Amino acid sequence: MPSRDLLVAVDIGGTFTDVTLQDAATGQAWTAKTPSTPRDPSEGFITGVTQALTEAGRRPAEVARVLHGTTVATNMILEGRTAPTALLTTRGFRHVLEIGRADLPRRDNLWAWVKPKRPVPPGLVFEAGGRIAADGSELEALDEADIRAAARAARQAGVAAMAVCFLHAFANPAHERRALAILAEEVPELARTASVDVLPVVREYERSMAAVLNAAVMPAISGYIARLEARLDEAGVVAPLLLMKSNGGVAGAAAIRRAPAQTALSGPAAGVVGARAVCAAAGVADLITVDIGGTSADICLIAKGEIGLTQHGRVGPWPLPLPMVDMVTIGAGGGSIALLSENGSMTVGPQSAGADPGPACYGRGGTAATVTDAHLVLGHLPARLLGGRMALNASLARQAVQRVADGLGLPVDDAARGILAIADNNMVGAIRVVSVERGHDPRDFTLVPFGGAGPLHGCALADLLGINRVLVPPSPGVLCAEGLLAADLKAEFSRTVAQALEGAVTARLDGAFTALEAEAAAWFAQEAVAAEDRSTRRVALMRYEEQGHELPITWPIDGDLTALGLEFAAAHRGLYGFDLPSVAVEIVTLRVEAAGALPTPAASLPRGGDAAGAVTGHQTIRLPTGPIEAPIIDRALLGPGARFAGPAIVTQLDATTLVAPGWQARMDASGALLLTR
Repeated sequence: MPSRDLLVAVDIGGTFTDVTLQDAATGQAWTAKTPSTPRDPSEGFITGVTQALTEAGRRPAEVARVLHGTTVATNMILEGRTAPTALLTTRGFRHVLEIGRADLPRRDNLWAWVKPKRPVPPGLVFEAGGRIAADGSELEALDEADIRAAARAARQAGVAAMAVCFLHAFANPAHERRALAILAEEVPELARTASVDVLPVVREYERSMAAVLNAAVMPAISGYIARLEARLDEAGVVAPLLLMKSNGGVAGAAAIRRAPAQTALSGPAAGVVGARAVCAAAGVADLITVDIGGTSADICLIAKGEIGLTQHGRVGPWPLPLPMVDMVTIGAGGGSIALLSENGSMTVGPQSAGADPGPACYGRGGTAATVTDAHLVLGHLPARLLGGRMALNASLARQAVQRVADGLGLPVDDAARGILAIADNNMVGAIRVVSVERGHDPRDFTLVPFGGAGPLHGCALADLLGINRVLVPPSPGVLCAEGLLAADLKAEFSRTVAQALEGAVTARLDGAFTALEAEAAAWFAQEAVAAEDRSTRRVALMRYEEQGHELPITWPIDGDLTALGLEFAAAHRGLYGFDLPSVAVEIVTLRVEAAGALPTPAASLPRGGDAAGAVTGHQTIRLPTGPIEAPIIDRALLGPGARFAGPAIVTQLDATTLVAPGWQARMDASGALLLTR
């Protein structure tokens, strides 16, 4: 049998599917980038895997682990392509989903906002008798006849999935468990989920929505995972499949089938994990990541090497308060389309040319001017991408941008610069959300641009923000795939306790934590995590009395509740600028975060020489001050310590880096390209 020491990581984006193949023993890596296949993402998945294996000259049987980041669930929710779904809830709570919350989304216009259509209409919300109290006691027995009637009505309505969310199920899941069993008896083909298996915490609307969204994507995600496993099996890859979750960790396919909503920000989370690993190797702990793909830009701030998690996440208009990497996403990418309004103004995004037809310069039928076309017009891109396999049509790009220029009454170069300026300022606004609005000065951080389009914008974004240092990862275009290789197995287990900090009984809280740690132990066993690779952390979600949201606070090792209160006050001051010493503090939810360490592959370091030997040609860049000849530098030929000044174009298989005038570049020993202003 051949040695199984290969790791395969696959990230499927809106435009490209990125694959990284790495030899865990030597650190040698191979990358592949192939167009995504929106109709069936598994096709692009296996095409990329096969391409990477062929390039490496390795056999499928040598693969030890397959890791995957996907936005399939996210895209289904955003585009309204989920399965027909019903909701079973406690009698009297039929309209929880329809009522929702009284507040409007923060950035929406008060006068123009329209309440979005719920994922489950009232006609498919069924009620059942039975009631659990907030303390977990049974006030009223479950009415099983109601559940059987709901199952029959769901079958007649043609639904494919059903969510079960009963009042106070987080305190006692017995009714939800019994309801699932009855549904399995009555309609075995129905995909079903209980709220306690997705979000076992307080807040009825959010818990109902999480259960509904999870059920709604279950049929498609289960089918998708099955297709992936079948294609891998046909290709001769028998390694286990692990999928990235929104929290920055991975889990086995079986766990994802039960709770597919956990993959909502799967791909972007992998990029953040990869960026942290790259920056740690370069000695950088404070960074702002900007992942710019074909359709969107995902921004995250990492302080002191810690990736922040939030439970206030959203997917489109819906709250999804599962633990997920704290990031902001906007519609700005290489495929973002420039549109002219009737009053003569221009917008860029969120509409995107995507993978099909793509930007005009791809020559696949696209005619709208995109960000990528603007870069090509200004000379920021080489004539061919993907290691020469993909040619760009500069004439088609210029024609597309010319139409925008004519509408604005501008020269074509000025129109191209306008497209890029609008896209850059849109991203700067999102960067300020994760930095300035949360008490951080972006000038204290290193900007880390990645994704296929990220390194083209790094210097421009840094100039707008006053940031003096930019770090471009070794493989920026496939960093989301590489981030999968740096991820550990992760899961969270929560329980609402809802009690005041003053007068809290330490033994009761410790008992709740112990029960959660028992759930974590069962998960470790299911994922076959060795004892020495297991770790857990206790966290309390706390707030001042009557506040609407909680802050996560690490539980003191000695369980000192006084120290816990002081830590909460400090965290509140850090985020909001004040604390409230006269107001009672509440512990709302306890959480245990479990992590299973996966083997870390060896690092592959650059072996090239100085910058002069890496120049492969020259190209005209069209600056506002006039055209200038800039060197084209092959990054693979740069060795540690190599230096050069901008303007310059740095090419590699997966991305192109634009080093702007006034910036200096240095190849770090870790393989990262450091740009300083």
